[in-house]
Amino acid sequence: MFPTAVRFEHHAGPVLGIGTATPRLSWWLPDEHDRQRGYEVRVSRGGRTETFAREGADQVLVAWPDTPLRSRERAEVTVRVRDAGHGWSGWSTPTTVEAGLLAPDDWSARFISPRTGPDDSSPILSAVFTTPGTAAAGGVVSARLYITAEGLYEASINGERAGDALLTPGWTAYRHRLRYQTYDVTGLLRDGENRIDVQLGNGWWRGHLGFRHERALYGDRLALLAQLEITHADGSTRTVGTDASWTARTGTIVADDLYDGQRTDLTRTGGEVVALDLADGDPRRLCAPDGPAVRVTETVPAVEISTSPSGATLVDFGQNLVGWVRLTVRGHPAGHEIRVRHAEVLEHGELGVRPLRTAKATDTWVLAGPDETVLAPSLTFHGFRYAEVTGVDGLRLEDVRAVVVGTDLRRTGWFESSDELLNRFHDNVVWSMRGNFLDVPTDCPQRNERLGWTGDIQVFAPTASFLFDSAGFLTSWLADLAAEQHSDGSVPFVVPDVLRGTGPAAAAWGDAAVIVPWTVHRRTGDLEVLRRQLPSMRGWVDRVAALAGDDLLWTGGFQFGDWLDPSAPPDEPAAAKADPDVVATAHLARSAELTAQAAAAVGDPAAARHYRNLAERVRAAFAAEYTTASGRVLSDAPTVYALALCWALLPGEEQRRRAGRRLADLVRTSGFRISTGFVGTPLLADALTDAGEPELAYRLLLQTGCPSWLYPVTMGATTVWERWDSMLPDGSINPGEMTSFNHYALGAVADWLHRTVAGLAPAAPGYRELLIRPVPTPALSFARARHHTPYGVAHAGWERADGRLTVRVTVPAGSTATVFLPGAAEPLHVGRGRHAWTVPDPTPPAGTPDTIRALMDHAPLWTSVVEAAVTSGVARDEAHLARQLGPYLDRPATELSDAATAYGFAPGAAALRARLDALLERSRKDAARSTPRGFRGGTP
Repeated sequence: MFPTAVRFEHHAGPVLGIGTATPRLSWWLPDEHDRQRGYEVRVSRGGRTETFAREGADQVLVAWPDTPLRSRERAEVTVRVRDAGHGWSGWSTPTTVEAGLLAPDDWSARFISPRTGPDDSSPILSAVFTTPGTAAAGGVVSARLYITAEGLYEASINGERAGDALLTPGWTAYRHRLRYQTYDVTGLLRDGENRIDVQLGNGWWRGHLGFRHERALYGDRLALLAQLEITHADGSTRTVGTDASWTARTGTIVADDLYDGQRTDLTRTGGEVVALDLADGDPRRLCAPDGPAVRVTETVPAVEISTSPSGATLVDFGQNLVGWVRLTVRGHPAGHEIRVRHAEVLEHGELGVRPLRTAKATDTWVLAGPDETVLAPSLTFHGFRYAEVTGVDGLRLEDVRAVVVGTDLRRTGWFESSDELLNRFHDNVVWSMRGNFLDVPTDCPQRNERLGWTGDIQVFAPTASFLFDSAGFLTSWLADLAAEQHSDGSVPFVVPDVLRGTGPAAAAWGDAAVIVPWTVHRRTGDLEVLRRQLPSMRGWVDRVAALAGDDLLWTGGFQFGDWLDPSAPPDEPAAAKADPDVVATAHLARSAELTAQAAAAVGDPAAARHYRNLAERVRAAFAAEYTTASGRVLSDAPTVYALALCWALLPGEEQRRRAGRRLADLVRTSGFRISTGFVGTPLLADALTDAGEPELAYRLLLQTGCPSWLYPVTMGATTVWERWDSMLPDGSINPGEMTSFNHYALGAVADWLHRTVAGLAPAAPGYRELLIRPVPTPALSFARARHHTPYGVAHAGWERADGRLTVRVTVPAGSTATVFLPGAAEPLHVGRGRHAWTVPDPTPPAGTPDTIRALMDHAPLWTSVVEAAVTSGVARDEAHLARQLGPYLDRPATELSDAATAYGFAPGAAALRARLDALLERSRKDAARSTPRGFRGGTP
């Protein structure tokens, strides 16, 4: 056996064009190895092979052992490991890493710019060159194309596409960082004359961008930088780089825009000459990608073709996704036009385009003739489930498919349970991440926005890091954040920053500068991301501390607050119940604490002391200003209690207990429906669990009424919505101007599903130690999660049957786990391998509720009471009844009908009282007959 999954930085091997001369290495141990004692890395490069031996257990992001790679240099790496019980393993399968162009001087090519505007046809830039032949004939042995653009590019050599990356070079903070890609194009060259063609598109550089209907925010001219380096068998090299000798012409793409779509005229075969200019471009901003490229990740067949009430042809793909439609057509004359318009939902049977705002989301083609033709755009993308197709008679299912496009992240996390609605919700979280992790972590993929909102990824980063290997993706985005950060430490609301505000500072949004790098470190073990981002982290905390002033309370000014609290009016998403000053000051305390921990981790004790002291003083100021001794928090909203409980903002134990009790009562009186926005939602389930009320967290989780996580699932959602009620129960779209059906932020609760429902969490950076602490519920018969950690595959889950609960755990080699079994007094400590324990089912006996609060917690009885209240006309629904009972939670359960009817003055009181008496009597009889199902002995 031998190590597997050899990786360089955050790239799975082999890697072409890596951007560092000293790539760190990671690997998984062989299954039979327990704990690595030492390792050897064998590096073959430049005709020499050398083996480097090291002692120790490190196997994740270990230092490059050899001298630094030179630009373009290729090395082959193999690894073997040693443990105490098995000695040396075999050598891993060889994998390669090749450096990109690491220094500005490596670029001899020049930027060239066609004289076109945003409304002109997409230009194609070309060069013709000759090569002496194949390697066997003493000719070409390798060829690398290093390429980027200001705009989008799509390169081909001799008519064959270079690589499979899409929408390249992607979107970064272009003024500071412009990525280039490296392609192995050896197989595309031929003996004699060769031609390279590069099509340019407007993309993020010059197309519409943002919700202000702006365009060309980075520049009104496109530009290309390409450097083709050819190595011959005799060791000589030749470079074909962009310069004044290249030519340009128009092609068949006559219009392209990320928001509006692409128009292609296939009758335009000749192309018009376009003038080219040499352009200035600073090669110091060029950088290699930190993560994978955008690619086609899946194709989805159409499931239904129908006709709308207006007579339009609609295609349903059964899944809200991101990409484009691939359409096969035939039999139409030259000049015939076909149009495909996209939308996420239908409203009253028609394409629901209002949420797109100004985005046209339409692709059109003018055909060249009747031959069979496959139509698909390449310089745009759309968010959609439905497509309206115009110009194709007799459209067949087999002629239309949806092409799914996104950053090609490796899937690393899975969850499933006995509840199919919950499983569908988790699938929806995955699909929303896939759709919005398209080069940057965007808010939505369909309307005229699609921006890298810092608040969204701040709350979602833990979930993202579990579901996919997103470390390289996020470290790249964090580099953009640091580059765009203002000199005073202010963090833009969106990154890359196209809003370009003055001194932007908003709690939870700007805190992405601290929380996202900390999350990446915790989930991957990457210490360098903290070292690199620490100045940015400190800059943000210092900025907020200055705004807070001497009293350390961040008050006043603009705040997003608990954005999209469900009680906020449709067009006032910031009008939340949670006081924005409470939210802001809580985030200052949190970010100061995490910055202290980051400073300590990278070996800066002075900074750690400074920020730890700041965090302590902010917590004290928060408690003094915003809390009472009895545990109340200003504004008395679930979000402020969740913040205070999860982030240790309440100093007294009794104060924390009573705050937890108040949070629980707010959940009850909401009718077990969500009453939090972007800030509170990710913390709510954890706060309830920590307060000893996990069943209330489950009541929220499994609620299907609106607002709830599962309400959209009952409405047919296949992605997570931006609003709890993006679609109203009557099937109409929320009237708010800002409505999306593909947002991942409210799906951040999936992290709680992984950590608490299934019980799989990191206890040390990179999952070097696992924390297995499942919290089972009678509402589920099983739950499990699996994660590809940096050390290997970990699994945790449980199932119940016949009064017993079995907990199953898999610990990868190189890791250990601390396991808390339900009902056990002390944790267990285990190492590599599969483990299982069976304990008595901790489900408590139902009993008979003595108070209204206890009755509400008795889910089956409460459901019957709600039905009785609605039937008798006392309440409209569950939430209405729960609100009525809010002041009476401590009253006897027998008084519920009085409490709900103003002590009999409201109509229906008698009917409800009679029904309640019958329900309570039946509950007492059931309790008397039942046998308690607590622990009945047995040893784990």
